Amino acid sequence: MSLTAFGTLGRSGLIVSPIALGTMTFGTPRWGSPDEVSESIFHAYVEAGGNFIDTADVYAKGRSEELIGGYIADHSLRDQLVLATKFTFHGGEPGNPNAGGNGRKNIYRALEGSLRRLRTDYIDLYWMHAWDMVTPVEEVLQSLGDLVRAGKIRYFGFSDMPAWYATKAATLASAHSIPGPIALQLEYSLVERSIEREHLPAARDAGLGICPWSPLAGGFLAGKYQQADEGATGQGRLIGSNPFGNQKFSDRNWRVLDALRTVAAQVDRPLAQVALAWVSAQPGITSPIVGASKLEQLHDNLSWLEIRLTPEQFQTLNDSSALDPAFPYGIFTSEVNRIIFGGAIVQGWR
Repeated sequence: MSLTAFGTLGRSGLIVSPIALGTMTFGTPRWGSPDEVSESIFHAYVEAGGNFIDTADVYAKGRSEELIGGYIADHSLRDQLVLATKFTFHGGEPGNPNAGGNGRKNIYRALEGSLRRLRTDYIDLYWMHAWDMVTPVEEVLQSLGDLVRAGKIRYFGFSDMPAWYATKAATLASAHSIPGPIALQLEYSLVERSIEREHLPAARDAGLGICPWSPLAGGFLAGKYQQADEGATGQGRLIGSNPFGNQKFSDRNWRVLDALRTVAAQVDRPLAQVALAWVSAQPGITSPIVGASKLEQLHDNLSWLEIRLTPEQFQTLNDSSALDPAFPYGIFTSEVNRIIFGGAIVQGWR
């Protein structure tokens, strides 16, 4: 499968593949992939036309970045790849709080380490890995904006933060004509649709792309686990083998998986491919981040681009995984619209 349809990330000029290669499995042979397999996965992705590599300074304690830096340098791939990494989590001596978080001191410390391990002098997309609940958004904006102006990073984005935080950052950046975030990285899949309430509308309004992580719910939507009387069983069902533990093994999620099996049988495709096709078709979604611990998994995941689901099949998946009503969204109905506008139905610009 060849990746030939590229797009821009959010309201920016950064051009990325329709699927990003997640590399959390690199450098972690216990549950990820041995180094030689990681290298084959990396090169297979690039040879298929992929250009978007996602890593983090804490993946395998920096080993993931080291491996990627070597793969890129050995084959002179730096100019053609969009290289993304992350900062936030503690990476220094125990007891030193300034070696973690989103303050300026740690951002600079983390970036210098990532640049060294990745063997490069700039990062294309620098992600804030998580909201640290401490650092003001103004400080994060100023620090990352300074790094853009210094040429150390080209763009930046936010991962795992409240929607209000991202909206405030985008608004401040726009109002002051300074560099702002171009994308959000958030968990999103058929069994985790919570971002549809706040993050998706906020991102759309602010011109931010959304790169979903774990679009296969840690292998749950790939059919990796089977429901049994004693609980979930299946390949890899070992302690620590699933990043979510038992979190995804709920009655609701098993019903979603049943609906996914129905649609997958109709199109004669693996569950993972159909799950990726659903995620990628959602408004505002750019480049789902998909990892692989085996080369065959990568090839299977890339093949979702060939799938064309019918409106009825989308409806089946949407209905099975719909969010429960939550305040205040249950108020915003056509009936209330009529009351507000004196009996008329008024539709806003979209």
